Amino acid sequence: MTETLDPASTQLSLGTAAARQLATTTKSVPQMQAITPRWLLRSLPWVEAKGAVYRVNRRLTYTVGDGRIEFVSQGDDVRVIPAELGELPALRGFDDADVLTALAGRFTRRQFSAGDTIVRRGDAADELFLIVHGRVDKVGAGKYGDEAALGTLADGDYFGEQVLLGEGGWPFSVRANTGCVVLSLPRNAFAEALAGSPALASHVDRFRGSGAKSQNKHGEAAIEMSAGHSGEIDLPGTFVDYDLSPRQYELSVAQTLLRVHTRVADLYNGPHDQVQEQLRLTIAALRERQEDDMLNNPDFGLLHNADHSQRLHTRNGAPTPNDMDELVSRRRKTKFFLAHPKAIAAFGRELNARRLYPPPVLVDGQPMQSWRGVPILPCDKIPIDPATNTTSILAMRTGEDDNGVIGLHQTGIPDEREPGLSVRFTGVSEKAIMSYLVSAYYSCAVLVPDALGVLEDVELGN
Repeated sequence: MTETLDPASTQLSLGTAAARQLATTTKSVPQMQAITPRWLLRSLPWVEAKGAVYRVNRRLTYTVGDGRIEFVSQGDDVRVIPAELGELPALRGFDDADVLTALAGRFTRRQFSAGDTIVRRGDAADELFLIVHGRVDKVGAGKYGDEAALGTLADGDYFGEQVLLGEGGWPFSVRANTGCVVLSLPRNAFAEALAGSPALASHVDRFRGSGAKSQNKHGEAAIEMSAGHSGEIDLPGTFVDYDLSPRQYELSVAQTLLRVHTRVADLYNGPHDQVQEQLRLTIAALRERQEDDMLNNPDFGLLHNADHSQRLHTRNGAPTPNDMDELVSRRRKTKFFLAHPKAIAAFGRELNARRLYPPPVLVDGQPMQSWRGVPILPCDKIPIDPATNTTSILAMRTGEDDNGVIGLHQTGIPDEREPGLSVRFTGVSEKAIMSYLVSAYYSCAVLVPDALGVLEDVELGN
């Protein structure tokens, strides 16, 4: 019979498993997967907001309706929200709910397939169109008879607003780029609404007369001047008029109450300080929330505060070099693009398909994808619509001196640990738990509308 030997009887030295019982373990500090580079916070210039409020004073602007229109739907039944009709230029400021509700009920739903011509240049303009869903191309005539692309419209946009004033024919054609659902209002239906509401008729007449106000191409009250003259002429008198109700940005706050048991802080404090590590990770989470708010907060977030005139749509879904050129051309001194990493990858695929390889740009010593010399910074806080797999790409000019986008904070606050962030010890409870109030104060402001542009409906899977 063969004898089985005990492995321990053949071992000639101490094993590693036993030796580990006497050895010191080397430990890392706590790691956190949610920490990102936070390029938006790093790239924006930060401005002191004393008194926790920053007022953006601008020249007086004659606003004539420049927002998007929203709808409600139940199955195939789609209706425009009556109050949203106030975004149309001729109805800006008109707030009679009964009249707007009656007018909204006069719209009819129409559907077009990709490639259909919705209106044709030169035909009589006799309908107002609101785009519920889909994308259309505005096409005009070039200098030599060829077609000229005038832009792309999509969900919430409108065209034919001149119909409400009874002005002329179509100066362009509109062609469906995708399947489209629109609401249309015939001119005669609007005329009936005018006849039935003296208040609406008076409002539209006032709007017609407001065209006499002198303004520049941005809608600002014009500064009168004379140039190129000779001799002794009477120079025009002028002044710079200001907006009487400027936008004010109040600092927002993100807070949490961090709790640490005194026994943990006293006894389990080496080699890493438990309180400091808890604070480090909590502060990182607050800064992540801060960047998310600065993009997505309905009140001051950049995605919600981009001017309608600076919102563009992709021509074919994917983010092409043509779309990025259009985004850059809308402003001077574009400092950087901000895009979801998946959007950057989608743009890279379009570049590869065209055999375009723009050189990277160094940002804080790191090479970044670029276009026209402008870095494209990644930010995973920009949302992706899961239903359509679409997102947005932002482009911005920054700084007060350039009338750009700025971050707002206040430094010198009590118990400040980082600029605009405080850690305040709030005591020890009866259960021997220490508490720290961690607060971050911040906001952001767009000083003039063209400082921020957004390329919308960027398809990631096309």
